[in-house]
Amino acid sequence: MAHTLTNLIIHAVFSTKGRERAIDAELKERLMPYIGGIVAELRGKTLAGNAMPDHAHLLLRLPAIASLSDVMRVVKTNSSRWIHETWPNRRTFGWQTGYGAFSVSQSNVPAVSRYIADQEQLHKRISFQEEYVRFLKKNGIEFDERFIWE
Repeated sequence: MAHTLTNLIIHAVFSTKGRERAIDAELKERLMPYIGGIVAELRGKTLAGNAMPDHAHLLLRLPAIASLSDVMRVVKTNSSRWIHETWPNRRTFGWQTGYGAFSVSQSNVPAVSRYIADQEQLHKRISFQEEYVRFLKKNGIEFDERFIWE
């Protein structure tokens, strides 16, 4: 084949450092578009995004030339730096070291987008930790709970 054609869709989930409840309404309103801009600079597309006080969800379409680990590193590093520069009183803001990433088929994009949009409702019933462990189990990812929370 003369061209590389892909449809790499990833649902990424990552937490604030120590799961600190650091993302308030003011930050969330500006953070998600900023992250979308970072992804676009990396030639990806943000299909959906939402942030809760202690974590964020992104549904991303990544280009074939991008590695997931590089995208996540750049998104987290640049957004954290932007937060520090924009709000000097948020100098302690940070993201956790790791992240969860789950492949999504094109046919499931609408359902995952709704799931991400409905985060506020979900977290009236369950914590981020419960949600994350469910994701890991649902995706058959082996883990030791002693080590997934930093």
